[in-house]
Amino acid sequence: MRKIFIWVAHPKPKSLCESIADAYQTGAKSHCGNVRQMNLCGMSFSMDFEGYGKNASPLEPDLLAWQEGLNWADHLLIVHPYWWGAMPTKAKAVIDRALTPGFAFNYRNDGLKWDKLLKGKSADVIITSDTPPIVDTFIYKKPARHVVKNQILGFCGIKTKHIVQFGSVKTASPIKIQTWIERAFRMGEVAAK
Repeated sequence: MRKIFIWVAHPKPKSLCESIADAYQTGAKSHCGNVRQMNLCGMSFSMDFEGYGKNASPLEPDLLAWQEGLNWADHLLIVHPYWWGAMPTKAKAVIDRALTPGFAFNYRNDGLKWDKLLKGKSADVIITSDTPPIVDTFIYKKPARHVVKNQILGFCGIKTKHIVQFGSVKTASPIKIQTWIERAFRMGEVAAK
């Protein structure tokens, strides 16, 4: 049975991201996936971050629980909105604070090399945006998709299976939103297999 950790990286409760994550979870559970879900809106921690090192602040319980969920999982789903070309500030603060050296990666002493400590895990990413995905692809060159796939997940050794962007949320009809929910359900089914 695959262990799947779902992180809803939206700072507001009852968001479209949460509905998408719930559909993914339902799809995964329909194929016997063992699923845990954590929502950014319920997480409490300091967003102050001055970098890694001896004087770094200890992780609060919610950040430790996030690390534990990621460590436990075979597969990860991140669902986040697209704000100013990236994930929300609070979501990025989780990444900054919890993907620590010794947990997610280790720099080597010889030059720029590092060890990817989360190898063997896979991930799906779903991004919601007011920016139409075609505009984001051809005009902005997919910055959020590149960052999460390469500089976050890939840097730690997590292989991205699927990364999709749903939009434009602002102009989407209820029927369109339902097609996104159904796609998330199918993605959850596939992830659990």
